[in-house]
Amino acid sequence: MTITPPATITGPRSDLDIYADAALLDPWPAYRELRDAGPVVFLDRYNMYAATRYDAVTHILRTPEVFPSSEGVMMNDEMNQVLRGNTLCSDGAAHDASRRVIVKPLTPKALRPLQDDIREQARGLVDRLTARGGFDAVTDLAQYLPVTVVSNLVGLPEEGRERMLVWASEMFNCFGPMNDRTRDSFSVLGEMMEYATTQAVPGKLKPGSWAEAIHDAAARGEVAADKCPVMMIDYMGPSLDTTIFAISSAIWLFAHNPDQWDLVREDLSLVPSAINEVLRLEAPIQDFSRSVAADHEIDGVMLPAGSRVITFYGAANRDERHYPDPDRFDVRRNPTDHLGFGAGPHACVGMNLARLEMRALFEALAAKVSRFEIVSEERALHNILRGFTRLDVSVHG
Repeated sequence: MTITPPATITGPRSDLDIYADAALLDPWPAYRELRDAGPVVFLDRYNMYAATRYDAVTHILRTPEVFPSSEGVMMNDEMNQVLRGNTLCSDGAAHDASRRVIVKPLTPKALRPLQDDIREQARGLVDRLTARGGFDAVTDLAQYLPVTVVSNLVGLPEEGRERMLVWASEMFNCFGPMNDRTRDSFSVLGEMMEYATTQAVPGKLKPGSWAEAIHDAAARGEVAADKCPVMMIDYMGPSLDTTIFAISSAIWLFAHNPDQWDLVREDLSLVPSAINEVLRLEAPIQDFSRSVAADHEIDGVMLPAGSRVITFYGAANRDERHYPDPDRFDVRRNPTDHLGFGAGPHACVGMNLARLEMRALFEALAAKVSRFEIVSEERALHNILRGFTRLDVSVHG
């Protein structure tokens, strides 16, 4: 099954291959070209529209009655069918019911008892890594808290838990258009769904865990029992790679902008603002899509019913129409309206935990590190996620 073009295409068109390797590794020139072309631009290569301006993207995300998620938010029909019904791919009452279950342990109030433990773990980790004088900011630093905290709280069986990082990355690769990266990831997605269906089940889950709470909610009739496996994906995927990529991107930005790290070290109250600025500049999730339920005009361009539009968060976050000097890293900017976590009814449910983990790490690093120097780096070549697979740094006290 392939996404078909609408019968009538209006507005600007582009033959840019936004998912080519070079574009994924350095998307900013292509994003600017699309922003300059119009509020939404039809991508001939993919038979979908691209929204890259801030106002257009936020409008789409906040208008679910026209741009629903229930038809899937991925860029290929196969994946849209696989995850139909999970929190990400639902609307209205069904979405509200599953989101209530998923978000319950992730509210600021629910996370408060975890703060001290997360801060203590962050300080211990930073002490160990800085004593070495250098480390891989991805595997040594960024992965530690999300994997340690999330895997324990989700409460999955030990067998297979070590695959969570692979599942998370490959699941997001499956969100892209039907290219080689997407096709190559489907086998891993199948493994993940098999695990969610056969292993992440009552009797095998940690008592009192987040995963068990999904099945408890189904037993109470709050969500459909057959939706438990796809709801489990909400914990097994998005809670890991997004935070890991954000942390490593922050290290990269601070290494290239030591004056901004100095500002954070001098005033720790800037840490939340710095986190927002990292998420604006280097959004871990670059794009999702929405179907178009009815003919709808955005700034003079008509999107026909039945078409699909990709919302590029990474492009919108660098829209000069909304953010002055958008390519500059400024920890004092505090862009609280950034789209790194999305917006509207489908804004990231795990954002509070991600902020908590990032804040704990950077406060601990500020006490120990005066400078980050990049030794070597390798960017992830990924359909959806932006970040690093390796980022070796040396640190100075």
